[in-house]
Amino acid sequence: MPLIIICGTPVSGKTTRAIQLKEFFEKAHNKHVEIVSEEEAILKLGYEKNSTYLDFQKEKRVRGYLKSEVIRLINKDNVVVLDGSNYIKGYRYELYCASKASKSTQCTIYTIRNHDDAWKDNLLQINKKENYQDSTADNLNGTNCEPYTEEVFNALTKLRFEEPNPNNRWDSPLFTVQPTDELDLEAVYKVLFEKKPPPPNMSTQNPPLSSTNFLYELDNVTQAISKHILDSKQLNLDTVKFPDYPGCELEMGFMNMVNPQKLLRLRRQFLTYAKMNHSNEDANKIGRYFIQYLNKTLTD
Repeated sequence: MPLIIICGTPVSGKTTRAIQLKEFFEKAHNKHVEIVSEEEAILKLGYEKNSTYLDFQKEKRVRGYLKSEVIRLINKDNVVVLDGSNYIKGYRYELYCASKASKSTQCTIYTIRNHDDAWKDNLLQINKKENYQDSTADNLNGTNCEPYTEEVFNALTKLRFEEPNPNNRWDSPLFTVQPTDELDLEAVYKVLFEKKPPPPNMSTQNPPLSSTNFLYELDNVTQAISKHILDSKQLNLDTVKFPDYPGCELEMGFMNMVNPQKLLRLRRQFLTYAKMNHSNEDANKIGRYFIQYLNKTLTD
């Protein structure tokens, strides 16, 4: 049932932590663990690592594949570890919504490392094996071990990376570790197996947003919905359904009129409207209003 999202910059120890978690849960608690690997997904889709991060469409397909694998594997018996950069906060929010819809607990492991040290190790390809010799390590680390180019490394480290925040419900509980740190594995176990998962409709019980975080939540919620729509269009789905907003749908019959530029324009129009009319509403209602707005706008 639980989902562990590993999030971090290149060569910061993400796969090492994934394998460490797998060994711990299997040996110490007799749990079945599934690792969903970003690098493995890139290879399965027939891409090369560096070119993927330089191509918006390829990277989007990789994220869609990873998300579908996570959703497929989440159940009452599995611990699912998503091993990847997961640098987009909106994507982490989508994963949170998916796990919440599955009544699953979740936590985030944030691996951090000094930029210069990581770059040196990247050039030396020290991130191949991480000193693990089991078959899982071989499968995950021995397949796509070419170094990052400087352009991609800097983009994923300095430009694109949206650092997880423990105050965001989708990033919490958050465990931050450096390569030399000991990850508190028992604490991870407790938050996943000794706490109840959030109910699917928990967001409907949230208090109204305060003025200090309203704009942030408004921007985040509408971005996540817009991205979900574009991902669904890419998958040629008949109807867009929103896990965090039960009963809300967007008919895909109108989606031939939708492209990223038009959706961005509609989102900006809605942001202006919501600031004036819904500043005292909670995040769940704002999301529902945005979906209703899109349904009406796309049919006009």
